[in-house]
Amino acid sequence: MTVKPDWLRVKAPQWERVGNVKEILRDLALNTVCEEASCPNIGECFQAGTATFLIMGPACTRACPYCDIDFEKKPQALDPTEPTRLAEAVRRMKLNHVVITSVNRDDLPDGGALQFVRCIEEVRTVSPQTTIEVLIPDLCGNWEALKIILQASPEVLNHNTETIPRLYRRVRPQGNYDRTLELLQRSRQIAPWLYTKSGIMVGLGETDSEIRQVMQDLRVVDCDILTIGQYLQPSQKHLQVNDFVRPEQFAAWQAYGEEIGFLQVVSSPLTRSSYHAEQVRQLMEHHPRKKLLSQEF
Repeated sequence: MTVKPDWLRVKAPQWERVGNVKEILRDLALNTVCEEASCPNIGECFQAGTATFLIMGPACTRACPYCDIDFEKKPQALDPTEPTRLAEAVRRMKLNHVVITSVNRDDLPDGGALQFVRCIEEVRTVSPQTTIEVLIPDLCGNWEALKIILQASPEVLNHNTETIPRLYRRVRPQGNYDRTLELLQRSRQIAPWLYTKSGIMVGLGETDSEIRQVMQDLRVVDCDILTIGQYLQPSQKHLQVNDFVRPEQFAAWQAYGEEIGFLQVVSSPLTRSSYHAEQVRQLMEHHPRKKLLSQEF
């Protein structure tokens, strides 16, 4: 693998705090995308007492060549105790904002929508002050399943675009760019009170103009929040990094995103889709949205 530049080096975490989070996760038998996807920010996030919970996993039904989540294991039956255990972790970690994501479960008729709902409901019961962000798969375009998740009223609906259309077949072979945009657009139409969010990874051979076009496409479907980060090759068997994008370019994309109307753009080499996700609470304070009684599904 290519040697990383200086700006991609992360500080060593204080392992006492990291160990505390790991202990909670092991005690409750929970998975996190931080660990399963080899996130470079795991030390910082665990040290801050945050984590992105990975439900219905860790085995995934898709084999995206950029992702470090295991696709060779056979997916297991859903665990009915998982939502309760996740909510208990939120309580123990005293989270103000929680991100719940999942592997792709194309083997399930609803793609796992009901498990997302159960997790949201349990967190609301145990920790009603915690805001909830769900980072969901594309559900194979099952819009009724999407509606099921939205009926649980998470504050943020996140679905990653991942890359530019030209690279989809190579980077995200089982995904579909237009379906991703449609999911975000339908989420806004079905639940106009929530905040929609998406993420892009760079360094796979895209151009500046292609990234800006994706940003424009996301604004057309009224996406509120965007994250942009550097792709890092998890192992030799994964896609190689084409180039390491300099911090100045990330800053330029952030400025452009704010210019074209995103409410929040988090853009830096180490940014990931749930990196500093708690900042969305500040966004909610500055751009509040309320669900009206007349707004029903």
